[in-house]
Amino acid sequence: MALLENDVAASPTTGTEKLLPANWVKADDVLGGLAAGKVLDFEITAGNSSLIRILDHMGIAGPFKVVDPWHLADPEGVVRINAGGYSASPLGDRPPVLVDFLTRYLREGTSMGLPQQSAGDWRAALEHNLIALLASRAPSHADSQVFFSNSGAEAIESAIKFARAARPKARYFINFSGAYHGKTLGALSLTPNPTFQDGFQPLALDAITLPFGDLDRLEMVIERTGADRIAAIVVEPIQGEAGVIVPPQDFLKGLGALAQKHGILTIADEIQTGLGRTGYWFASIEWGGMDPDIITLAKALGGGLVPVAATIARKPIYKALLGGSHSKRHSNTFGGNSLGMAVGLKSLDIIASEGLVERARTMGERGKRRLADIAARYPRIFAGTRGFGMLMAAQFQPVLSVPALLGRRPRVGELTGLVGLMMWHRAGVQANLSLNAARVIRLTPALNMPEAVFDEMFKRIEQAANEHRGAWKMLTRTPARRLAAIGKFAATGK
Repeated sequence: MALLENDVAASPTTGTEKLLPANWVKADDVLGGLAAGKVLDFEITAGNSSLIRILDHMGIAGPFKVVDPWHLADPEGVVRINAGGYSASPLGDRPPVLVDFLTRYLREGTSMGLPQQSAGDWRAALEHNLIALLASRAPSHADSQVFFSNSGAEAIESAIKFARAARPKARYFINFSGAYHGKTLGALSLTPNPTFQDGFQPLALDAITLPFGDLDRLEMVIERTGADRIAAIVVEPIQGEAGVIVPPQDFLKGLGALAQKHGILTIADEIQTGLGRTGYWFASIEWGGMDPDIITLAKALGGGLVPVAATIARKPIYKALLGGSHSKRHSNTFGGNSLGMAVGLKSLDIIASEGLVERARTMGERGKRRLADIAARYPRIFAGTRGFGMLMAAQFQPVLSVPALLGRRPRVGELTGLVGLMMWHRAGVQANLSLNAARVIRLTPALNMPEAVFDEMFKRIEQAANEHRGAWKMLTRTPARRLAAIGKFAATGK
């Protein structure tokens, strides 16, 4: 869609500003809402247009405005409960306590913004607290060290390099079916989903993908492959993008014991599960009984405001990559920046001081029971539910079950997930798709969501189920124009 020069009213210009395009949008213009009516035009023209178009067809493209940390308003003023965010908003959206702290930091702080080649007070404090927190749960990590980056995928890339440096002769990484570790090339090698991997072969790593939760198969593959050829085993304590898949209780502990027995490193991907989301600071350790060699964190660490990620490794592993003259073998410009570290430090303070880890466990159990009860009463809509802390999921029945379409199950699953997400959106609940489980919609509400809002969220979900009573009715209640666009996207990806 072409933009006209007067699409956005231009502010008066002087001097060199006259060299800018006539339709230039200033930051102050956006802050004042001047460009609000053109957001979708801009996104479709200059951004990821395919994604924005399908969201627009579904009626969920926004843009959304924050009413309070737990509610969002769409362009028509309809207010919805925000249970989305993919676990990256532990305190909700723009939580006042964090915004106030950030304002103080910007006004009163004097720290260098990017202390890349010097010590930094905020970075030092967050490094110290992360190691203290981890060591209080896993004492063997008392002398571990932290490397900061900007996203979960970067944290995984860092973990890969730590493992390769520590075991330079080992070629293979073991991962698990349903895993999601990111989409950058190294992380993509550990995310065994053809939708994301196809077209990028050969992948950056040699990965051996095993069934999640199967210790016997893991032991067999280690024996067959040879432990000295395996750099690390990479595992999510609970698989989020697979639809909140919880392994058997003894799996993680057994995995850790096997790896330790054979001298193989373990990488616990706690990007989604860590720092309170599952009701534990570190689910792999406190619930799973592991003592991982490397731990990756992100999402909650940024408090929903800034991107912050961390990779924590045992000291010998850390030194193998970044010791001595190799101290610059891995780096990134913004990792450890003072703003991100300040927000990360304050986010952990709030999670700890407000008891949000324990609250996630109790409220999560309540939500899990509530969701299971709704599914039991509406089995023609829901195929099942799962939950672990404030990470909950509902699997929808296929919206189509015509025998002729059985060979197109992936596309039916895609359609089901999109329509299910849209149904909850219409009911007033903003939720998440699951990238490795098309028919599963997840709820990842803020850990501090008030009880009344939390209960209202499930009331709306139940009301939506009662109105539809069958998965196929989600199709019949979808306007024809929207349904045609969604069906085309599910069938062709376009």
